[in-house]
Amino acid sequence: MSATIEANKLTAYNDSIRQSTPQIVADLRVRLGAKLVAYIANVTETRAVRAWADGERTPATNTARRLRLAHQVAHLIDLSEGDGVAATWFQGMNPQLGDRSPARVLHEDNSEDAMSKVLAAAKGFVGA
Repeated sequence: MSATIEANKLTAYNDSIRQSTPQIVADLRVRLGAKLVAYIANVTETRAVRAWADGERTPATNTARRLRLAHQVAHLIDLSEGDGVAATWFQGMNPQLGDRSPARVLHEDNSEDAMSKVLAAAKGFVGA
């Protein structure tokens, strides 16, 4: 495993922990788009995503955990593979996730196990 990949993993993790929820949601909107963020968060309207990013509302605890993980994964993939790759990765069928997309896994299951599987799939994608 290269030093660059390890540094990217650490940077992505640290940024996802240090940033506030509004910062994370705003960054995810840029990286993934509001519709995909809403889908991952399991909300029906992008208005909620905007309100979270603007600090007008706070997502539920489980939703915030999913968003924080999505941010870590998106940041890791974009650092390792280039801007814009994360959005495609989140939407694509992934063999490590039973041929389901990472976004769908997070949408349907907010368990620690599902989040761990998505993180492992992302690390596998970047070669970590």
